Amino acid sequence: MIAAQYKIILPGDYDMNIIKERVRENGYKTDGFEDLKFKFYLVTEKGIDYNFQNSYCPLYLWKDSNGLNEFLFNGFYDNIIHSFGWQRVNVGIPLIDTTTSQIIKSKYLYQMTGEIQPQQSLNNLRDQLKEVIPTIENTEYILIYNPDKWVYDVFYFLNDLSNLNDMNGSIYTILHVSH
Repeated sequence: MIAAQYKIILPGDYDMNIIKERVRENGYKTDGFEDLKFKFYLVTEKGIDYNFQNSYCPLYLWKDSNGLNEFLFNGFYDNIIHSFGWQRVNVGIPLIDTTTSQIIKSKYLYQMTGEIQPQQSLNNLRDQLKEVIPTIENTEYILIYNPDKWVYDVFYFLNDLSNLNDMNGSIYTILHVSH
């Protein structure tokens, strides 16, 4: 599996209803996309859920590289380029995945980022990370790492924000889920 996400930062006075309408009109187009496990259409809105900025930040979980390549290089990603300009696509590899098909019912996604520090061995990294990342009761999550940057992201899938005790990340509203 491969994860991919691009983060489009929008002006503070941007009308986020434009993005919401865009997703309402077009979100279904990635339903059933080749090798797509899930696509989460995510937004942050300035002043809502502790967010300081407006953004559009879709998160893709691909079964393998075929679907990602199809999306990027066969015209589908061109819609993003034409609408928002050239965007950097962050790519990662899942290391821990506690998710089930129930994540499609989630209303929010909470993302935390951490660094993987240099060490003598990565032999028990999965167990080390499980010990340091917060657990949120009754919440599924996926931990993705990028060995190019030695960072990891934990994506928690939530329906209720009251379970969040740690606010060292970003809270996204999920507008649509394709699978």
